[in-house]
Order: sequence, then C-alpha cells, then structure tokens
Amino acid sequence: MEKRRLGKTNIEVSSISYGGSPLGGVYGDNDIASQIDSVQYAISKGINFIDTSPYYGSKLSETVLGDALKGVPRDKYYLGTKVGRYGLSDFNFSYDTIIASVKESMQRMGVDYLDVVQCHDIEFGDLGQVINESIPALLKLKSDGLVRHIGVTGYPLSAIERVVEARGPCLDVILSYCHYTLNDSTLQSSLPVFQQHDIGVINASFLNMGMLTNRGPPAWHPAPDKLKQKCVEAAELCKSRGSDISKLALQFATMNPSIHTNLVGMPCRQQVDLNLETLSQPIDDQLLQDVLELFKPLKDLIWTSGKPENN
Repeated sequence: MEKRRLGKTNIEVSSISYGGSPLGGVYGDNDIASQIDSVQYAISKGINFIDTSPYYGSKLSETVLGDALKGVPRDKYYLGTKVGRYGLSDFNFSYDTIIASVKESMQRMGVDYLDVVQCHDIEFGDLGQVINESIPALLKLKSDGLVRHIGVTGYPLSAIERVVEARGPCLDVILSYCHYTLNDSTLQSSLPVFQQHDIGVINASFLNMGMLTNRGPPAWHPAPDKLKQKCVEAAELCKSRGSDISKLALQFATMNPSIHTNLVGMPCRQQVDLNLETLSQPIDDQLLQDVLELFKPLKDLIWTSGKPENN
C-alpha cells in the first residue's frame, strides 16, 4: 500500500482511506457484523486512516467503529472524526460543544486520543465563529493531548480557503469532497493555497456521492439532472469497454500525489479487496481520456451548499 505524508503532520497515510459514513447506514448498509469485519480487514491490508463523524447515522458510525477497534493495536491505524455537525440541519460550532463532542466521540470509539479532528461542513456555520471559536477549541484539545491534528471540511472550496487564509498556520489538514472526480477537478486549483501552509489534503467522495457508479446517485443527491444523466452516459461508456466507472474514478483520484489520501466507503471485505485489486491494475488511458472528454460540456459543474455567503 502506497503511503503519503499528510501535510505537515508526521502521519504517513495510505493512498486510500477507510470512509466511515456507510457504518452509519448512510447508504443503506446495515450489516454491522460485516462492517466490523471490513474495518479490521482493511487495517490488516495496510489501509491505515479511518474517517468518521458523529453525524453519520446519528453517532452509529462511531459506535460501530468502537466495536471494530477493540483489540486492534492503536499503532496500526490513525483515527479521525469531526465536530460541529450532528444532524441534517443540526450544527453547533461553539467552543464548549466542540470540547464536549470530542470527548464523547473518544468514549464511543474507546480511544484516549484522536489523530485528526475537523470542523464538519463549515459552510453551514458562521465562518467567523469557526475561525475565532471552533479552531481555538480544537487547539485547546490539541494542547491537552486529546487531539493530534486539526482541520476543517466542507463542499465549497471558497469557504475552506477563507478559513485557511485566516488560520493556515494552525491547521494541519483539510477535507474536500466531490471536487476531485472524473467530472470535477476544481480541488486542483485550490492546492497551492493549502500547500503554502503544508496542509494535508484529504479527498472524499471521488465517486461524487454515488453518481460515478453503475447504481447511480441516491434520490437526495443535490446535483442537477443534466449532470446525473451525463454520469449515466459515462457509466455506460465504461461498461461498453468492459470496465467500471467506479474503478476508473478510483484510479484517477489516486494518480495525484498532491492529494494525500482518498476516502472510500467499503463496508464489507469484498469491497476492500476490490479497491485494492483496482489500485494494482494499470489505468486505461484511452478510456480515461474518452470519459473526461464526455464530461467536458459539464466539467466542474457544482451546486450550492450551506449558507449562500459561504459559497
């Protein structure tokens, strides 16, 4: 498993990481025994960073992880969670809530420190509060030894950049989602902002929350219909060449060494094996170019997320 240093941290993370949202049943995956097995199996295969949040399944993801990590040596994995988002429209980025949230997450997962904690979906909050209250709370947890590295996550890259510009030296990592995929590579243009402060970059949802799959996006997906239809066409093109759009998306995402790790949900060991097999195979360059060409008319098409002023 290829490892990359996560920005200014001393963490060497696997090029793909274990995304914990399916452990909360976010995509209808509810076989807890299989989920627990998949976590342990992924770690045994060298996938060493796990990302979760109390938001995923109303704390269920963290609870399942707590069961999965029992008996696993702590030096075999890096564990990250988030603060500030707790429900579909339940956000709280206050100092006291963040302090309490981290301690509760640690208790659920049975650990005495967290490697990474990030403010979750900052575009739904007041960025001034994130800068002046949330980050100081995380810095306090860091000074107390409960948290090793801190950061922020969100969909609008402009919101992440504003926080980085204000508190860059304090931040160790950022998480961006849906912005380094076959149809949207806008994260690339933001990398110099993060590199200026040697901030680790976590790329999430390179399948664009299910759009770049044969199954297609869930009903709640916020993308415009024309982009969803284009993804169907891209999936059909891959199938016609004897390939799979999800595999191509994974290979494409991991090709960029400036992106340190790519989160992927894999709630069963078969999915872990499939991802590892995909990484071991050479990418079909002609298919990649044809798919990128197909997406050109809608390339980098995004949607609004959170407060309008944060987009």
